[in-house]
Amino acid sequence: MTPLPRPLPRFSPVPLALLGATLLAAPVRAQTLLELYEAARGYDATWQSARAQYDANLHRAEQARAGILPQAGLSAGVNRTQFDSTVGGVETDRGFNNRNATLSASQPLYRPANFATWEQGKRQAELAGAQLTAANQDLIIRVSQAYFDVLAAQDTLAFVRAQKTAVAEQLASARRNFEVGTATITDTREAQARFDLVTAQEIAAENDLRVHRLALDTLVGKDDAQPVPLATPLVLPAPQPDDVSAWVQQSEQASPQIQQARIAREIAELETEKAEAGHKPTVDLQASYNLNRNPSGSTTFAGASRSNTGQVGIAFNLPLFAGFATQNRIRETLALEQRAQADLEAARRNVAQATRTAYFGVVSGQGQVRALEAAEASSQSALEANRLGYQVGVRINIDVLNAQSQLFQTKRDLAQARYNVLLGTLRLRQANGTLTEQDLARLNALVVR
Repeated sequence: MTPLPRPLPRFSPVPLALLGATLLAAPVRAQTLLELYEAARGYDATWQSARAQYDANLHRAEQARAGILPQAGLSAGVNRTQFDSTVGGVETDRGFNNRNATLSASQPLYRPANFATWEQGKRQAELAGAQLTAANQDLIIRVSQAYFDVLAAQDTLAFVRAQKTAVAEQLASARRNFEVGTATITDTREAQARFDLVTAQEIAAENDLRVHRLALDTLVGKDDAQPVPLATPLVLPAPQPDDVSAWVQQSEQASPQIQQARIAREIAELETEKAEAGHKPTVDLQASYNLNRNPSGSTTFAGASRSNTGQVGIAFNLPLFAGFATQNRIRETLALEQRAQADLEAARRNVAQATRTAYFGVVSGQGQVRALEAAEASSQSALEANRLGYQVGVRINIDVLNAQSQLFQTKRDLAQARYNVLLGTLRLRQANGTLTEQDLARLNALVVR
């Protein structure tokens, strides 16, 4: 005897009513992409670390200025001396105190190494700014990626559930036809198998959405963050300018990676100047003022005494020979300078390659979206035709199930392709270094209406 197909799962209306009441009682306002980005700026640990490192680099760069500024110091002391002597049979035994204080100051007049260090400090501050820009662009991409991942997971789950509903209807139709004798048990079993498969896909889609929501919550510091869905219809803008060479040219001045490599080369050149300064003299302006008090006398004078001494002058120092250390230091810095130049060229090539790859990825993605839009319309027509054919007997149940599966797969691919294009436009600007919060605001205005 042929076993009967498993019945469809039935859902009690009470839990659904309670769920609906709960959702109405505690509505959750969806957040835009720009709102979630601002939340991430105040919460994300990676961004906070980059910001703290930027502040530290600025203060460290400012330290290099100290080498060309005046230096001053104050020293003071109190001494107690016990003096015993015998001269010509006369013994002397007495103690006396000494108090002294010295104020000294110096001003570098000619120190090439110190001035090169100061210039390096300026470059270090610029380097810190480029590093912070790169960190900010990375944060924009991470937030956008997490944002669109959640939306894509939501779409996938919605499509799977819609497909599950359609398969359930087809399963019910196959059962009715089997009961009245107009269809075989094969149609019912095929529909039941497809229904079980879609149920498994639904479980996987629910877990995928849960994981992506957790990633977004962790990034922005919010519980149950709700991204605003894309506006419909959505018009995907083409890259402007529409010439890949123009994007590559922009990267020469805008890319943080190229900026960092260029600044590193300049710092290496200044390091060579510092090494060459080892052969040069130094000139400092020095001044000091000393107060000396002996209220109880001294070893040479029994009465109280005091003295005030002031000095001012120029100190000149010329290195003559340092065991070839200076010459070898110059050779070392020249080699490091060549390495920095090679790193700069490598950065230019890598940025140009990444920019071209991102540009053609956006262009290709837009073509894929147009093709999937056409495929969606064709799949919808094919499904309707297969349903009609099934009703009149020229199509079988598996044809309808396959058409349903193709339609919902196309819908999911189309949604994902749109998200990829939107994210790709941001990655293109990150690749050539022009990505800013304004780009995120423009994208936010495009998808939220």
